[in-house]
Amino acid sequence: MILDTTLREGLQMFGVRMTAKERRDLALGLADLGVEEIEAGWIGLAGLGEFLDWSGPLLNNSWVSVWSRCHTKDVLLAADHHVTRINLGVPGSDAHRNKRLSMSRPELLEHMRATVRLARMHGMDVSVGLEDASRADTDWLIELAMAAQAAGAFRVRISDTVGVYTPLTIFQVVSGFRSQLDVDIAVHCHNDFGMGTANAVTALQAGADWADASLLGMGERSGLAATEELAAYLSLQSKDRDYETRLLPDLCARAARLADLPLPRNKPVIGSDIFACETGIHLHGMQRDPGLFEPYAPENVANSRKVKLGDKSGRQKWRS
Repeated sequence: MILDTTLREGLQMFGVRMTAKERRDLALGLADLGVEEIEAGWIGLAGLGEFLDWSGPLLNNSWVSVWSRCHTKDVLLAADHHVTRINLGVPGSDAHRNKRLSMSRPELLEHMRATVRLARMHGMDVSVGLEDASRADTDWLIELAMAAQAAGAFRVRISDTVGVYTPLTIFQVVSGFRSQLDVDIAVHCHNDFGMGTANAVTALQAGADWADASLLGMGERSGLAATEELAAYLSLQSKDRDYETRLLPDLCARAARLADLPLPRNKPVIGSDIFACETGIHLHGMQRDPGLFEPYAPENVANSRKVKLGDKSGRQKWRS
């Protein structure tokens, strides 16, 4: 399942601003796409309360959640906003724990337990995100995850904060978590080395229940897994889900305008020329069966084929 975080992680991208209407329009588009959860922002974000009053806990069939620090005052503010699903961020690596919170491991464990219980007392479903997990001790991460589960969390999120996992390592980590946890497992895969979407797909194959993504991979630094790529793969290739992939080009175009991002014509899933062809071998095969050189039909992503004949095409007659 996809947790889309365009309105939280995407909004954190350098220079990005969204009006209340723009955030609502994107949220409606994501709900129409069929993502299972929309992370609507973070506690303290201007206008968050008004957005939650408008969306409610469900937008169509998409859960609406909010990110929060693992702080008592943030949880109480979330309760004031009538938040029903909260994603608590907890430093997983020793570096983050020491330099940001100045807490020992036992102190962090107790602090996390108390915060999860507080949120549960206020009627919230609680997800605990283990930040900087890819640079943390795995046994310690499992201990944190087990404590979160025991305190009442319904989900544990493994965050590759700086994008250093590979598909092989994230498969091993998620498999280890899956063997010991009964709650849902999620992943948050950053794209610093270009493996965000690949790591998200691999994590799902390893037993994760959720993968975070944002439109165009918008987020801190080079972003994270891309919603359009993940949704297309899960719908059109693995066929594990059924997202309305024809909506993706328009959704991504809107996100691109908000973030002032160019859309390369060969961008996976939404690029204008991903079904364009002028080389002879490909043209020869496609006139017999387009599927020989296409992973899915262009209509699935509101696109169409383009053919150009030129010096790369050879002399074989093209049959229309």
